[in-house]
Amino acid sequence: MGSIHAKPGYYFRQPTGEENAMRFGFVRSSGSIAILAIFLAAHSPLHAQFNGGAPSPDSAFSIPAAQLLQPEELNRILQTKGADKPLVLQVGSHMLFAQAHIAGSEYAGAGSQQDGLNQLKKRVTALPRKAFIVIYCGCCPWNRCPNIGAAFRQLHDLGFTNVKALYLADNLGTNWVDKGYPIDRGQ
Repeated sequence: MGSIHAKPGYYFRQPTGEENAMRFGFVRSSGSIAILAIFLAAHSPLHAQFNGGAPSPDSAFSIPAAQLLQPEELNRILQTKGADKPLVLQVGSHMLFAQAHIAGSEYAGAGSQQDGLNQLKKRVTALPRKAFIVIYCGCCPWNRCPNIGAAFRQLHDLGFTNVKALYLADNLGTNWVDKGYPIDRGQ
């Protein structure tokens, strides 16, 4: 056991060599964990979003905030009589589209698949480049969606200038269906 040093009113035991080794081993382990945490944080999509770094071009975070549309806003646009209605395209899983989709929307192929991007391109090719298009997926939380960013980039690369992405923070069920907004099933 280590020696005890006494100061007036204080007693402190000097750690043994084994205790020092354990303490420094913990510091080394903690340091490794801290370095790993910093590395992972620096390379995550959220870091790119909030750090000013460039997110992946196919990430949902690659879509500029000005091009995002909130569910309440899209519902209001779709319910307004006489308003110019957007073409609403679902760019996620066809299975999810068949289960439930925004009323009047069309399935345009999964944005994460080349076949889906080809289907999207085929659907919009004849449209004027100023056409109002809203795309959505709703398969999963926004920060993990594999479809929306690629579909948005595809439309942008085709020259479309009035494209909005429906921001579904959680998924279509939570952010649209559960709010009582109009849906269709099947197809």
